[in-house]
Formats: sequence, structure tokens, C-alpha cells
Amino acid sequence: MAIKIDRTPVRAAYVNARLLDPATGLDGIGGVLTEGEMIKAIGPNVTADMALEGVGIIDCTGLCLAPGLVDIRVHLGEPGEEHKESFASAGRAATEGGVTSMVCLPNTDPVIDDMSVVQFVARRARLQGLTKVYPYGAVTKGARGAEIAELGLLAESGAVAFTDGFTAIADAQVMRRAMLYAATFDLLICQHPEEPSLARGGAMNAGETATRLGLTGIPKQAEIIMIERDIRLLELTKGRLHIAHVSTAESVDAVRHAKARGLKITCDTSPPYFALNENAIGDYRTFAKLSPPLRTEADRQAIVAGIVDGTIDCIASDHLPQDEEEKRLPFGVAATGGVGLETLLPMTLELYHNGHLSLLGAIRLVTSAPADLMRLRAGKLAVGRPADFAIFDPDRGWQVIAKNLSSKSKNSPFDGRPVQGRAVRTVIDGRTVHVEQDG
Repeated sequence: MAIKIDRTPVRAAYVNARLLDPATGLDGIGGVLTEGEMIKAIGPNVTADMALEGVGIIDCTGLCLAPGLVDIRVHLGEPGEEHKESFASAGRAATEGGVTSMVCLPNTDPVIDDMSVVQFVARRARLQGLTKVYPYGAVTKGARGAEIAELGLLAESGAVAFTDGFTAIADAQVMRRAMLYAATFDLLICQHPEEPSLARGGAMNAGETATRLGLTGIPKQAEIIMIERDIRLLELTKGRLHIAHVSTAESVDAVRHAKARGLKITCDTSPPYFALNENAIGDYRTFAKLSPPLRTEADRQAIVAGIVDGTIDCIASDHLPQDEEEKRLPFGVAATGGVGLETLLPMTLELYHNGHLSLLGAIRLVTSAPADLMRLRAGKLAVGRPADFAIFDPDRGWQVIAKNLSSKSKNSPFDGRPVQGRAVRTVIDGRTVHVEQDG
């Protein structure tokens, strides 16, 4: 049973914790002292003895205390599709998953393509008092891929980066102009890498499995062509480019080679692409219908290798809620996407439990790495920083049951999967916003 109330004293010491801070390499026993919204002290000197100084004590009982997770790819239904997700429901799901900061896609109604919508997002997030929300601005007006939005003004209003979300910027000339405009202000352009004419009408990864199921396939070249095109445009414009949710071996290779040439390119992936393959579709399981689609086992292994060697910079949930009416349809016409806020932590920890990464290395991919990419004041444990952190048990086993998730929509591709790792307390600006209790 999850309780989300603020019981934290004005001054609180979280003691007897395994402190994990990937930004500094910290991995040791100690505590964190908070005062108001900030971290006042950190390290082995923060102990229960501080109770004598009027400090409230929270015993972490040896559990891990790390910076709150930073999720850089979250779709919120609000405004426009509150029946799928809202700031409140997404905030609850995020805090239960240990996520203290998230960056929301601009594909709302209206699209986040002018200053008033950016400001609306900021106001609504503050009113909820849960996970901090930072907006992407749309690259093009209406995210329609034609006329470039006012990127500079959007950045001044609070947009942290720019993307057309789950719509690719297909026109090369538009992308070139957007990258030149963004480079002028040192802004980051994020691309959904899918050539739309190749993907149109497709339902899953093209190949033997699609043929056997009688489904129209999306060739992996739809992703690769877009990434290779944008790398050429990046060479031309000298800007900053981020590729979202890479899912193929060739995509990882393309980014790896571009980095070796010194280009300012980064990329992320999402848990389905390192934890699942196209066989998860099984008997037309629509919860496994995603964009990009689940790929082959060889691609999955290549994504893991890209994470391990650092080609893939961070992990994002790719949280895309869809209601039951849009998922419980024949596979070919069902909506794409899966929820992921509550499973981001345990799925990332699979990389640790499976021996691919150290615990600190796995946590870095969902804390300091995405925070640095988006230039957020998050993802680190440091004196003077906001007291945003998660206390979690990395070994706690549980089973993902979609109907029990806090997201309004329940379309998890990991439904039924046994996992390890769960947030037991989430703290934002020194306030406890989630506590997990037994019973």
C-alpha cells in the first residue's frame, strides 16, 4: 500500500543508507541531511546522533539512497487527453517509481509550440507538488513538420529541448533549418528516428515473425535511414542532436561512428529495447505494440552492448499511455505505446542484476546522465542542491501487474514480468511524496 503524504520534518536526517551518487562516484554508507528544500550535508557524518540537535531521523535500514530518477521522455495526456493521463496521475506514478524530474513531450492538445502552453505546463506541475515537470518545445508549429516554431522564445519561457515528439521531422530542409536555428542558441534537437513513408501502415518489426503473424512489417531501415540522414545534417549545421529510443544494431553503430568523428550527438533507449524482443508480441499482444517496434534478439543484444560501451547515453521510460479502448483492438489497428514510469527503475536495474553494469553505472543512466543532457539541476547528491532523491531496495522482488499501476492507462509491455528493485520512499524538495508500506 502506497502512502503519499509529507511527514518529513523541516530538518531531516536520512541515516544508515547506502549512498549512491554516480556524478561523483560516491558509493558508501552514510546519510543525507536536508533543511527546507535543500541538501545541507551528506556523508558518513550524518547520523542518528543529530536527533539531539532537533533533527528528525529517518532510518534507511541499509537501503540505497540515490538522486531521484530523471526521465527525459514522458507523454502526458494533459492538456487534451486527460482520460489517458493527467499531471496528477503521472505524478503519482512517477513518485512511486522514484522519478523526481521528468521532461514531457509536446504532443498535447494544444501542442507545446508557444510560450503560453509552456507556462501552463509549469503552473500545472507546480500545483500538483509531485514530480517536477520540464517541457519540450515543439520543433515545428503544431508538430506538423512544416513551419519552424519560435525556438528561442520557447527556450526563454522554459522549454529545455525541442522535438516533435513521437512524430519524425521528415522534411530534410525543415530539419536542416531547425538545426541551424537551434545551433544559434545552443539548443538541443531531439528526433524520433522513423522515416514515415517506410513505417506507414506497419504494425511490428518486419521479418519472419511479422510474416508468420500476418502483420505488416516496419523495416529497421526506417530508423537507420533517418539517423544517417540527420547525422549528415548535423555535420552541415554543427548543432546538437539527440536520437530518441534507438532500437537496432545499425542505429547504435551509426551513432557510435558519429561520436568517434567528434559530432555533438547523443542518444537514449528505453527498457523494452534492451529487455524484450519481437517475440514478446506472442499471440497478438497489443501491450507489446510500441513505436519503434520491438526488434530481433540480435538487435536487443546490440542495444545492451551500446549501453555498456557508452554509445547510448541514457535510458528513458518512453511513457506513452493509451486507454483500454485503443489497446484492446486487433493488433494491426491498436494504438502504439506503453507506460513506463513505475517500471523504469526495476528494468534499469536488470542491467545490474544481469551483470552488464555496476549498480552505480546503472543508476547513472537514469539520474546524472539525462540531467546533464538536458542541463537540469537534478540527478546529483550535493550540498546546496535540491533535496530530490529516492530510497530504494535494489533486490526487492515484485511482479508487474498492469491493473495495479498508478498510471491512468495500464498498457505496460512488462505486464506479468517478475522484476527486482523498488522505490520505498521518494523525496522532492525535502518533502516526502511517496512512502511504500507493507500491508
